[in-house]
Amino acid sequence: MGGQEEISDIPLVPWSPNPLLPVSSHVYSTVVTFNPHPQEFFTGQPRTWLTPLDEKIHQLRSLGVEQLVLLPFDKELSALSAEQFVEKILVEQLQAARISVGQDFCFGSNRSGTAVDLQLLAAQYGIPVSIVPLETYACHRDVDSSDTSVASSEETRISTSLIRQVLQNGDVQSANQLLGRAYTLIGTVIKGQQLGRTIGFPTANLQLPKDKFLPCRGVYAVRVLIVDETPDNSQNIYLGVMNIGHRPTVNGTYESVEIHLLDWSGDLYGKKLVVQLEKFLRPEQKFSSLEALKAQIQQDCDVARAFFRAES
Repeated sequence: MGGQEEISDIPLVPWSPNPLLPVSSHVYSTVVTFNPHPQEFFTGQPRTWLTPLDEKIHQLRSLGVEQLVLLPFDKELSALSAEQFVEKILVEQLQAARISVGQDFCFGSNRSGTAVDLQLLAAQYGIPVSIVPLETYACHRDVDSSDTSVASSEETRISTSLIRQVLQNGDVQSANQLLGRAYTLIGTVIKGQQLGRTIGFPTANLQLPKDKFLPCRGVYAVRVLIVDETPDNSQNIYLGVMNIGHRPTVNGTYESVEIHLLDWSGDLYGKKLVVQLEKFLRPEQKFSSLEALKAQIQQDCDVARAFFRAES
């Protein structure tokens, strides 16, 4: 995207000191997205995200992106034709110098414009458009053939829907492969019922953004960064186990995310944690007693330690 003096009616999440970038010869690397998501606008139903806004900013910044533009998706914007979208949004307001979109990109009223259409329309303004091929993933499955079962694989398009499905199935390692990074939960530690302390496994109760997508309930091996500490120091990455669920053994009434750090003690209240999911250990279950729960948590910790030893 090119520099601009003002972007009318488009809220920015700027990463430069001045949110309104001056006109210059510098081309700012920019990600443009809709807010709210078009599906939210048309259905009226709130949506959960793999990467809520704050987390998206962090991820994009780490990739060297200089600014994020949130296009307010409303009735007026949704009614723009493909030609109008290019002229009014990409050319007049965003002053695009060059554009990159995925092969399946659609735009304009009723998703009438395709990536190839964008290439042709933008060329009228001297703006080159790169179309990025879709990334695929080899999905393995067992197929019955007569009396035998044979392994088969098929290429599936990598998408948000696929990653959600994989996370809902507890296949964290495949989800991380699809994302190109560990699936992450970022939140602040708040006070819970403090039941973990009574059985020797104190936990940090994590408050997450309401629109954060959670994987299936159960226990996970995780790596944890305490943001309040020096983030560039690898010694501040801690190992732990995390439970997502309603804690049925103690008659929990709401879903919670709780983390027990291995070989660590201290006060985490009010701290911001970045939790990287590494492996799904087991589904959530109800135990007959707190002693049985305690024994299972100890086993979970042992399994997590073994997993991390094998990874190192």
